[in-house]
Amino acid sequence: MHETGWKWVKAVESDDGSLLRVTLDAGRGNVLTRAVLSELREALTVIGTDSTLRAILFDHTGEHFSYGASIEEHRAEHVGELLSQFRMFARDLLRSGVPTVCAVRGLCLGGGLELAALCDRLVVSPEAQLGQPEIELGVFAPLGSLLLPRIVGPRRAADLLLTGRRASAEEAREMGLVATIADDPTAAALAWIEKHLAGKSAASLRHATRAARTTWAEAFLAELETLERDYLERLMLTRDAREGIEAFLKKRAPRWEHR
Repeated sequence: MHETGWKWVKAVESDDGSLLRVTLDAGRGNVLTRAVLSELREALTVIGTDSTLRAILFDHTGEHFSYGASIEEHRAEHVGELLSQFRMFARDLLRSGVPTVCAVRGLCLGGGLELAALCDRLVVSPEAQLGQPEIELGVFAPLGSLLLPRIVGPRRAADLLLTGRRASAEEAREMGLVATIADDPTAAALAWIEKHLAGKSAASLRHATRAARTTWAEAFLAELETLERDYLERLMLTRDAREGIEAFLKKRAPRWEHR
């Protein structure tokens, strides 16, 4: 296990299939810091050296998948690097050509939901709650703003992004964000990978995965860079964005001035 936040093992899940399993293990709430995101990117480098990989599984230790990206690192002096690390992780994951599955228990919020939504399949426990609460801090979710409309449609996405509310596991399944609800989401994810991916050609899966992403992945990455610039060059110059972050860190209600 790496102290900064993840542990991963490559495990043979059948006689004819291999898996990269990345387990978030960053302490309480599995907060996504710059260091954690950097190590997540490092974990993906094995893809380039192992041509037999059929799937990547993201799961986690602890009660909750992730509270989201570090609020401390949303301050102006750090947020540029934080957003950049997340964008590069998304780029590395989408261009890998390897099918991705995410297993979630408990809370999956903010950057945690963005990570989960990047995956091809999301499996959650019955008590899971999913949301993009960034608006409550006076900011917005760059990846979520692009991913959620594609997955659940623009109106449902706007509901989550503009209210910051949490969706239950059942609601998330009804809207198409979640594929399966299972008491043990990791076991269910592994069973799905074993049944549907393990017996297939890893080379063919990479071609098919890239083909399935042809119509959106590169456009998504370009749009993400544009939103990132808007976040840094416009949003973070507003008084309320800075106020929302500081209010959260100081555990007080924000005092909005609408500017």
